[in-house]
Amino acid sequence: MSEHRPVHCWLTDMDGVLVHEQEALPGAADFIQALQDNGRRFLVLTNNSIYTPRDLRARLLISGIEVPEDAIWTSALATAQFLSEQSPGGTAFVIGEAGLTTALHDAGFVLTETNPDYVVLGETRTYSFEAITKAIRLLERGAKFIATNPDATGPSAEGSLPATGSVAALIARATGLAPYYVGKPNPLMMRSALNRLEAHSETTIMIGDRMDTDVISGLEAGLRTILVLTGSTPRDKVGSFPYRPTRIMESIADVVPLVKELTPTEDEELSAD
Repeated sequence: MSEHRPVHCWLTDMDGVLVHEQEALPGAADFIQALQDNGRRFLVLTNNSIYTPRDLRARLLISGIEVPEDAIWTSALATAQFLSEQSPGGTAFVIGEAGLTTALHDAGFVLTETNPDYVVLGETRTYSFEAITKAIRLLERGAKFIATNPDATGPSAEGSLPATGSVAALIARATGLAPYYVGKPNPLMMRSALNRLEAHSETTIMIGDRMDTDVISGLEAGLRTILVLTGSTPRDKVGSFPYRPTRIMESIADVVPLVKELTPTEDEELSAD
């Protein structure tokens, strides 16, 4: 890194960094193992709100990557935490899957179609005209509009799929109301992850494959950032952005040696406590 300051905590995106189309990328399992071997706190982050952390742990395990359930932080969890702080015990009409509905239930929210405080839009593979129409009418009646993430498309084996950002744009066009997005690139998601780890931005690194979500949200949260080139942003596109990652690396395999290199000594650990 540009400054070899010790690193106490690591944040990493999931898709494009650790996995691609449910297949582990080279070095992903070694990276997680290196974090555990060196006693580093870490979270795997994803804007995907479809799955619960338990589901994602199982999916990663099938690909050969073993990540504890409590080390997975999704846009659904960040959204539920944000809303529980904004409106404890509130109500919501939700378009989304179990990852989002479970997170909101666990945060004390009541899910209802009757005069909800919020319309909450997340990822689903079964967007329905009926649900979208209901959301539009509830927003017209005064509900507030929240979306888990702004991603316009998502990956699949057959090609791109319309994602939360695309459906949010449809609803926004119909109502004239823009949603508040909680997931990346909102640094709110990064700060919630740091709080979960009891981490400090100066001693935490964010790894991602996208300049427009991972790198910018890490940068705005005060983190050092690593862009890996196994996902959405190729090297020749990096220069088109008005900001830079701390370092660009070919893949997560190249990050593995850095874990030990940047792990603080015992004296550095004690001085940081």
